[in-house]
Amino acid sequence: DYILQIRKSCKRMAALIRDLLQLSQVHRSDLELGEVDLSAIASHVLSELRHGEPQRTVTSKIEWGAIAIGNEGLLKIVLENLLGNAWKYTSKKSHTEIEFGCYQDEDLVYFVRDNGAGFDMAHSEKLFSAFGRLHSKSEFEGTGVGLAIVHRIIERHGGRIWAKSQVDGGTTFYFTLSIQL
Repeated sequence: DYILQIRKSCKRMAALIRDLLQLSQVHRSDLELGEVDLSAIASHVLSELRHGEPQRTVTSKIEWGAIAIGNEGLLKIVLENLLGNAWKYTSKKSHTEIEFGCYQDEDLVYFVRDNGAGFDMAHSEKLFSAFGRLHSKSEFEGTGVGLAIVHRIIERHGGRIWAKSQVDGGTTFYFTLSIQL
């Protein structure tokens, strides 16, 4: 039992170190730009999540044709984090719904929506800061760094990110990207 606890703690520490390194490197790496098919990335990420937990009942909707200008590797990290969070925070639902899409406003706005645990918007100022968790570690695992990484990547792409949520009513993350080729 002690060895299992030590192993679990080591895995958590390794994940935290990986996330902190990723956070520190977002502003240092060269930004190679191109057209990025966010729909294809979202589909791949959700497929990987399904493969990891095939017993879950998940309805996903992906709007095809969501193309962005940006760095493919960094934008993949954005979708891995946002869709991964949607997957994680819907884990206690009997039926999960996750959606990725976009719509035209003043800018093209991309979104990830879920029907999960949600959060109280009164605490949303903590959302994009490192270790600014809105749920306890015992309730949902994680390092508390993922959304800080996402925020930095979106800023690096000249965009912005925000969320709307309701406790036990799901969450939608919205983001824009303003880089042009």
